Amino acid sequence: MSAQSHAKPAAVGGSLFNATTLICGVLIAVMAAIVLVRLVFGLGATTNLNDGYSWGIWVVVDVFIGSALACGGFSVALLVYIFNKGEYHPLVRPALLGSLFGYTLAGAAITFDLGRWWNFWHIFWPGYFNVNSVMFEVAACITLYIIVMWIEFSPVFLEKLGLHDARKKLEKILYIFIALGVVLPMMHQASLGTMLVVMGGQVNALWQTPMQPLLYLLSAITLGYGVVLFESCVAASAYRRQIEVQMLNPLARVMLGIMAVYLLVRFADLAVRGVLGQAFQLNGIALTFWIENACYIAPFLLIGTVAARRNPARLFLAGVAVMLGGILLRLNGFLIAFDTGPGWTYFPSVPELLVTIGVFAAEILGYIIITRRFPVLPREEAYAQPAHG
Repeated sequence: MSAQSHAKPAAVGGSLFNATTLICGVLIAVMAAIVLVRLVFGLGATTNLNDGYSWGIWVVVDVFIGSALACGGFSVALLVYIFNKGEYHPLVRPALLGSLFGYTLAGAAITFDLGRWWNFWHIFWPGYFNVNSVMFEVAACITLYIIVMWIEFSPVFLEKLGLHDARKKLEKILYIFIALGVVLPMMHQASLGTMLVVMGGQVNALWQTPMQPLLYLLSAITLGYGVVLFESCVAASAYRRQIEVQMLNPLARVMLGIMAVYLLVRFADLAVRGVLGQAFQLNGIALTFWIENACYIAPFLLIGTVAARRNPARLFLAGVAVMLGGILLRLNGFLIAFDTGPGWTYFPSVPELLVTIGVFAAEILGYIIITRRFPVLPREEAYAQPAHG
């Protein structure tokens, strides 16, 4: 095990005012202004939603895709706490931080898309519960998971504040929240696939399958690892730190293994249902299908060998490819290959796009602030020590 795996996290330090944080701040301000207009004047004032398409990118991108991209904490937790791979422990806090912001903002963003947003509290009130609704299960699980993640991450704040006794007491029961943090994402990520199933014939046959819960779960796990590769490389470049290649290398191998299972299930399902031929038709839907799956196949070409996985650039590109594949899987199912009937079309408005960009800007700004001021990333000197075993 490398000396790196024993390194205690430390704040990166440095100024919070730079070009990146300034741009993020401007984008967040624009988003806040648009959201205020939306909340006061309604969806029609800011979106291109209609009776045929009652949801757009604020749900599909900010929630469905945003929560999937926030699976890094869940995916790393599977390795560290379930499969007892302690060498990945230094990746837990950075991955959990990304998940924390991703899920919290996804949970907040769903409010933007509610017609009667002032009734959002109904989801938390027993008198309004519909336990037979898959949307209720998703909402309940995501809400509980956000709370669990804040509790899981709270030792970082307690450590920064010097509240060591409180931290020790919390860590005695933290295993309960870690267990919940593994189970809850498995439930709601699978249920997001179920939401696609219940839409029936409105979804193109290439994405309409009872296997969607399994496919969404497998893709969410691989997305989590892809995001870890991406974040690790970007953070190392931005903070001028060494990339954790000795940890990312085996993690990438695990990602490829799960992706192989995903692709096997994906194409076997198409063949069994007899719809694989639709992927070879000359139309835009077939094209998006192959672009989506090309993104899943690309990492095998980029980092399929041990030597290739030692190349930071290839790890970065593989992470990007996996992220694009997971994004397209959800975009295709919920928007591009989603047809509500003749006469209805949807393309996001400029305000919708700006709000979505603002949400991701908020995640980036939050990540920068927390990593610079709180002990999240491993100490830099750990990377200067040689690896052992």
